[in-house]
Amino acid sequence: MFWVLFLVLACAFAGVSCGRLCLATVRAADAERAADTAYAGVELSLYETAFLSGGPARVADVALVSMARGSRLLLAHTGWATVVDPVGEDDMERSVIGAIGPAGQSPIRPLRTATAAGDAVRALAERLVAAGLAVPDAARSTVAGARRQVRAAAVAVVALGAAAVLLPGGTDGQGLPVAVWFALPLVLTLSCLALARIEIHPYTRWASPAGQRLLAALPEGTGSLLAVAVRGVRAVDDPALRAALDARSATGA
Repeated sequence: MFWVLFLVLACAFAGVSCGRLCLATVRAADAERAADTAYAGVELSLYETAFLSGGPARVADVALVSMARGSRLLLAHTGWATVVDPVGEDDMERSVIGAIGPAGQSPIRPLRTATAAGDAVRALAERLVAAGLAVPDAARSTVAGARRQVRAAAVAVVALGAAAVLLPGGTDGQGLPVAVWFALPLVLTLSCLALARIEIHPYTRWASPAGQRLLAALPEGTGSLLAVAVRGVRAVDDPALRAALDARSATGA
């Protein structure tokens, strides 16, 4: 009857890992339902669209393009940004001006990085995460970790079952093969993985499933700030402005 200890271990591994995965799934579903309710019939702002589409760096790009088109910021093809109007129209633009500093000039590359890491973008990210539209940093790793734990538990069940079968006396007290008992926790783990694959929606790097649905409802366009928010710098229709933004990759300090 020593195989019973192996069976207890197998059931414990299966139960704990499946419980963790179910809990992660329920939390993800609750966050998604809350987001659908909170944002029913509500349109995303330009910066919200940019964050859900491309993260903090995309928000910085939209702010730079908006300021350049409004003649509040000069973006040169050499990769430098120069302040024209020191009064920003919103927190994001004021964050850009603050990142440039009192000199009034800055290379675009570090400016973009500083703006993306600024308080304005961080506050935007926190609002979207709280609304269930953006993926928290820990959410993806939590669900992925729970899945890995269930898969490891399934492997452990098979290994423990094989060890139990190899013990002297391959049946239980009623004549049933020992392997039959280990089929129960194995079926539990495999079923849990299958259900998780069906029920847990895939996440992008930034937008949750609720956020993805709002992005999918946006109108298509080219050259507009909305297009830049969704597609990035490649959607800028001004060749000179696009060249200035592309120069960030070649500009150091």
